[in-house]
Amino acid sequence: MDNDELARRRIQYETTGFGVGDADPDPVVQFGRWFDGVAALLDEPNAMVVATVDTDGRPEARTVLLRGADERGLVFFTNYRSAKGRALAAAPVAELLFLWLPVHRQVRVRGTVVQVDAAESDVYFGSRPRPSQVASAASPQSEVVADRAELERRFAEVDAAHADGDVPRPEHWGGYRVVPDQWEFWQGRPDRMHDRVRYRPDGVGGWVRERLAP
Repeated sequence: MDNDELARRRIQYETTGFGVGDADPDPVVQFGRWFDGVAALLDEPNAMVVATVDTDGRPEARTVLLRGADERGLVFFTNYRSAKGRALAAAPVAELLFLWLPVHRQVRVRGTVVQVDAAESDVYFGSRPRPSQVASAASPQSEVVADRAELERRFAEVDAAHADGDVPRPEHWGGYRVVPDQWEFWQGRPDRMHDRVRYRPDGVGGWVRERLAP
């Protein structure tokens, strides 16, 4: 890795501007517009970084997939016993980051986090491919394992145990909903004079839209 080369690496963003007047009053609607605009360009436009705070107060971040978005919030699924699950149990807050480089855009969403109800988790788990169901039941996510062979043994055991039927959703696996209290839409612009529009609650059920300096 050449640090001088890293320092020199940059591209000029030549994209159309995005201002407060362009932003829909509803951030969920605005998110949908941007998401739909990039959906055909990326393999996984729903990939997002989830940042949490661990039990020692240190930040942790990892990439997961968005599986639902509406006026109630943004949903992802995981193992409740994982590192992120333990962090959310201790401090139920998170920030999400969607980075869509082909269109020079990113979206940040901050909010409180709640578990979705069991019925919603059951529906999503039932929609997953069988190997993904087996993996979710077999993996002690975030725990130390001896080697790959241990994971493959666990997978084979769960697969065999449910060879004649559906794999039931483990009680320790399910969804989280991030209930936003802040959104930020970022559009790359020439000369690093980027456009940033933030939404924050107006106190009466709506949102205030305001421009932030880049």
